Amino acid sequence: MLNTGHIITTLTAAFFVVASYVILFNTFLPLSGVHALDVLAQDTHYKYFALFIIPMGAYFVIANWVGWQYYQNS
Repeated sequence: MLNTGHIITTLTAAFFVVASYVILFNTFLPLSGVHALDVLAQDTHYKYFALFIIPMGAYFVIANWVGWQYYQNS
């Protein structure tokens, strides 16, 4: 049985592969035939939003947690 850590690692690797295709490899490879990937690959601006929302969300959560810790301990 898989635990939560294995599932998170697998989903992270899958997201990295899809985001790498959409941002980096789509210029060298033909369109995949998958409508969602092709739309993202042909986009010139919003495909970066889908990739950068994850680290910016993580930064937001960590910054809020640190701020809350400062508030509680002061």
